[in-house]
Amino acid sequence: MIGIFDSGVGGLSVLSELVKVLPSQSFIYFADNANCPYGSKSHVEIVRLSEQITKFLVTKGCNLIVVACNTATAAAIDHLRENYSIPFVGMEPAVKPAALNTKTNSIGVLATAGTFNGRLYRETSSKYATGINVNYQIGEGLVELVEQGKSNSLEAKELLMKFISPMLAEGIDHIVLGCTHYPFFTPLLKELLPQHVTIVNPAPAVAQQAVRILEQMGEPKQISEPSIEFYASDKIDVLRRLAEEIEEPNISFRRHTFIGNIKLSDN
Repeated sequence: MIGIFDSGVGGLSVLSELVKVLPSQSFIYFADNANCPYGSKSHVEIVRLSEQITKFLVTKGCNLIVVACNTATAAAIDHLRENYSIPFVGMEPAVKPAALNTKTNSIGVLATAGTFNGRLYRETSSKYATGINVNYQIGEGLVELVEQGKSNSLEAKELLMKFISPMLAEGIDHIVLGCTHYPFFTPLLKELLPQHVTIVNPAPAVAQQAVRILEQMGEPKQISEPSIEFYASDKIDVLRRLAEEIEEPNISFRRHTFIGNIKLSDN
């Protein structure tokens, strides 16, 4: 059983990639939408919430957990790895492919404040983006729009334009989506960005890392009836709708269950 968690529905962008490469596995997805967004929360609070969710997923039988949240990865993954014997896969900052492939020597990164302040982001930027013009934008308000089911709204379009305009003025040719919620804006971004600007979504690489870890643990077992269980700490309406809208037949046709208002405990 593979566990996946995020502050809300954003991790569905990672789940869809995991299902593609691991079609015979079962998953449990936890959306902590009662505490969303994580981006403005303190380091201590994010670690506490991540610990609670991990305990829940472990009790459900998960032996691999994907932290499908850039902010939670930045704040809590080191703590989780130190305190649990199971492996964790986090969201790697996708600055590396953007920096290595830029032709204009200028890239954009759209992320939360928590991601920009995290160790992984700082280390990756220092290693691969030295000498590159990196244009940072904190996507304040974007997570909330996805959680409200408004990722394709006029409000979203106007907010995205506000964030990407300074990047375009700097001549970027890659934009890194540094939050798992942001791939839901891909249709709008394709509309707003010039064709030469590449959108970098780290989810496929994260899914491949999960495959590598499973292979190290032993060849993934084939499950005759793979399933997905969806849990949320608040209402599950938007999670259900977005999960069913994902253009991935393996999600649509496998057994799935939606359960909302799960109360987390520190115990």
